[in-house]
Amino acid sequence: MKNDMWKAYARGMAAAMNGGSVVVPAGLLRAYHGIGLTDTEFMLLLQLMMYRQLEQVEFPTPEQLAERLGITAKTTHQLLGKLMKEGLLAIDEHIDPVSGVQSECYNWDGWIIRSAEWLSDDTRVTMQAAREERVPETKASDLFTVFEQEFGRPLSPMECETISAWIDQDRYPDELIRFALKEAVFAGKLHFRYIDRILIEWSRNRVTNTEEAKAHTQKFRGGGTR
Repeated sequence: MKNDMWKAYARGMAAAMNGGSVVVPAGLLRAYHGIGLTDTEFMLLLQLMMYRQLEQVEFPTPEQLAERLGITAKTTHQLLGKLMKEGLLAIDEHIDPVSGVQSECYNWDGWIIRSAEWLSDDTRVTMQAAREERVPETKASDLFTVFEQEFGRPLSPMECETISAWIDQDRYPDELIRFALKEAVFAGKLHFRYIDRILIEWSRNRVTNTEEAKAHTQKFRGGGTR
């Protein structure tokens, strides 16, 4: 009977925890080690977010934070000071225009911006690695450049991987990939999913070069979208 009561209590607690949630951008989870945060510092920032989002507390005390983190208030003071010194955290002051009462709240815009900057740098590094390590051939590098010119922007790591897969796994000739890109531009459907569908269609019809692709395209052009 006692065990049943504890199980019921545990289920109730689980339901209560599922009922409240803190929205944490995935990028912050990816970047926190990259920008030099320790696990404790990261958890401290998450606690600040939770206080605001779930409890509407804009300025929790170091003692309150320390209790949740399982550290001393002195350590919490030190961590908060370190985060502010590094520009990841700040304290904003507000004055109520009606009552004139002054209040304070934590501002973690610096943390968000620093994380976004790190993610941007990481994306460029990942894209470069995809170019140099996964598809080192000159033709592949040229192909990345052609796609970037047509799209008018740098390719994402996933888009680089897609091109790599077309070359390494699907064994599509370079000329066919280029021609499929031109077909996408001509159709006004400049996105990778459409280009992939073109290449798959040609593969099913045993199209192996540009001349065959042109003949196949002319045969079916005007007969509806792919």
